[in-house]
Amino acid sequence: MEISELGEFGLIERLTKDIQIKNESTKYGVGDDCTVLHYPDKEVLVTSDMLMEGVHFDLTYIDLQHLGYKSAMVNISDIFAMNGTPRQMIVNIALSKRFKVEDMEAFYSGLRMACDKWNIDIVGGDTTSSYTGLAISITCIGEAAKEDIVYRNGAKDTDLVCVTGDLGAAYMGLQLLEREKSVYYQQVEEAQKKNDQHALEQLRNFQPDFAGKEYLLQRQLEPEARGDMIQKLREANIHPTAMMDISDGLSSELLHICKQSHCGCRIYEKNIPIDYQTAVMAEEFNLNVTTCALNGGEDYELLFTVPIGDHAKIENIEGVRLIGHITKEELGKQLISRDGNEFELLAQGWNPMAKSGK
Repeated sequence: MEISELGEFGLIERLTKDIQIKNESTKYGVGDDCTVLHYPDKEVLVTSDMLMEGVHFDLTYIDLQHLGYKSAMVNISDIFAMNGTPRQMIVNIALSKRFKVEDMEAFYSGLRMACDKWNIDIVGGDTTSSYTGLAISITCIGEAAKEDIVYRNGAKDTDLVCVTGDLGAAYMGLQLLEREKSVYYQQVEEAQKKNDQHALEQLRNFQPDFAGKEYLLQRQLEPEARGDMIQKLREANIHPTAMMDISDGLSSELLHICKQSHCGCRIYEKNIPIDYQTAVMAEEFNLNVTTCALNGGEDYELLFTVPIGDHAKIENIEGVRLIGHITKEELGKQLISRDGNEFELLAQGWNPMAKSGK
């Protein structure tokens, strides 16, 4: 169905008609000029992200349902990174005429799966036209008690540096998708040069080589906000001193914490958690796997610091890895290699304003 058949308000009604309110703080959601929220005894957390076609995602290899899921999760992750609880979401979309109603239904299906997972209410947004492809802007609203909020500026000398999960898999998933896309278009170009219609017809059923690499694809196309780890930390009575989610790369995020906390750090290459598939894929691409883990980005794992007295508690939490410690600012930010050499930690991760894009 053409979106023009429904119009803006018809499309919004179709996408949101059966949304059920889950949170007491949501007084009024979709359907008026403003959403009405009520937080009498909590601090309100608000985060917003934009995702642009051709910059942040490529519809050649991510379908709209996965894109909706990922778009929601990257915002939800920011709320968890402040040690908060996500409650509401506002969704803004600009789309060109090539998209149909069914496309937007698929996008909202993924979006709602992510929100339902964490009991988040979709409470409004805006829909408009675009001449340059698909643009997505999402705002997530959460809550936290004042004493529970964790900022980036609280790390102290001797604090332990920890990460959840493993790193570099999302980046390797992206490299895999880009490789298979390149293979496909190269074959199409060769068939077109030869005017080989039979080959072009066969390429309609092109099957990329993803066997044994499913984890890498999942990490790139279907990231998970680590609310489960926030819950584990609370159950263990651990309150991080500083925390961020890893969207732009471990090195970049750790340097943010050091800058805002006026401290240095020492992290150990041997302690950086890397999945087996990530290591195999890095070798296949002739890439240094540690560099991928440090700078790849889009893992959406949690990077946090805790007092040294919580060492025993941290060691008992499955899925958390101690990778180093905080030092005095004048000692710098150092990566200790497997052979014991020290290197300055550099931010070489994703830069959204770089001319070359992602």
